[in-house]
Amino acid sequence: MNRSVFVAATLLCGVTAAADLAHAEDAPAKWSDTIKFGVQIEAGIAGNPSGPKDNLNFGQSFTDRANEPLLNQILPSVGRALDPKATTYDLGFKLQGLYGSDARYTHFARLWDKTTKGRNQFDIIEASVSLHTPWLTEGGVDLQAGLWPTPLGAETIDPSTNAFFSHTYIFNFGLPFKHSGVNAIIHANDMIDVYAGITAGTNTIAGADNNSSAAVLAGIKLTLLEGNLTVLALTHDGPENPTRLVPNASRYNRSYNDIVVTWKTTDKLTLTTELNYVREDLGAAEAFGIAQYAGYTLTDTLTLNARAEAFRDTRGFFVAAFPTAQGPVLALEGYPPPSIAYGRTTYGALTVGATWKPALPEGLGADTALLIRPELRVDSVLDGGKRFNAGRDKSAVTLSTDAVLSF
Repeated sequence: MNRSVFVAATLLCGVTAAADLAHAEDAPAKWSDTIKFGVQIEAGIAGNPSGPKDNLNFGQSFTDRANEPLLNQILPSVGRALDPKATTYDLGFKLQGLYGSDARYTHFARLWDKTTKGRNQFDIIEASVSLHTPWLTEGGVDLQAGLWPTPLGAETIDPSTNAFFSHTYIFNFGLPFKHSGVNAIIHANDMIDVYAGITAGTNTIAGADNNSSAAVLAGIKLTLLEGNLTVLALTHDGPENPTRLVPNASRYNRSYNDIVVTWKTTDKLTLTTELNYVREDLGAAEAFGIAQYAGYTLTDTLTLNARAEAFRDTRGFFVAAFPTAQGPVLALEGYPPPSIAYGRTTYGALTVGATWKPALPEGLGADTALLIRPELRVDSVLDGGKRFNAGRDKSAVTLSTDAVLSF
């Protein structure tokens, strides 16, 4: 072949290949290619040097067992997130299950809630379908239907998004864990999102609600300072008492109200403030909570965290502990289980810890990650009598750690 012809052909092939590559990069991925599969495993121990006789860390739920190693969660999931840049219709979904000791508290009533009686149980965390629509505003509306974790609060069931192994009193006693129903997020503009939804209630599903009454979810999210400051203010209101215990349960609403302000002050320091108020009409029980978080990124692999909180239970209605594995589900469905509760009390807790993300060996995959979170927590009664360590002390110290492996 003539040299000039060979060079011309080579250049032509290169240009064609480059054009094909550019076209491939510009072409949108297939919908099925954006589906993600994953598994997350969490295990930990909440050590209590006082060794309470009832083996309970009172004031804590997921970390309630003192000095016992726990398999908190095996969390398999499959799903497709909505494209945040979508300008037309976009479909997403998520299916996520849970096996472990945390399921004792996260159950939907009458859904896999009694398949096992041991400490490790099965649960469905989410089974939902999402749809982005170009309706109403330039940003459109996101619709979600099915079963899903509550959007209220600073902490989540998923441990990988939290700063600490243990949870606040607000998370444990002042908020729902999950909902079933429909929800809409209206993207009014770049700064304002509006939430509006109807649910079956707290930890209940349509058709198996413990009181056959709907609840309303509503609120707003503000995104300010180029995303460095967010304010999420949500409320969930509706009857929650089981008709098995309260025949006219639909007459009494429970209102959960929560505000989370997250401010990324610098590239290293993030401050989060949570305010919480919950009221139960039956008996006029109220609780007030506040939690302040600080997270400082020391290195790419190490973040230092601190959290201070106070929670006022005005009638001793909200804060309780369940010695048996089935206790939380039995209470949800209206079968009074063995439980430990006290009268009106103001609780306080101070927690310090770290999140370490060690470098993993190459070859494990880009999606494989490990979190290790040691913490020191001091719970105290700020008024009233003794509540901790089987009612022996006004304060309790827990030294805890967990590990979260995701792949």
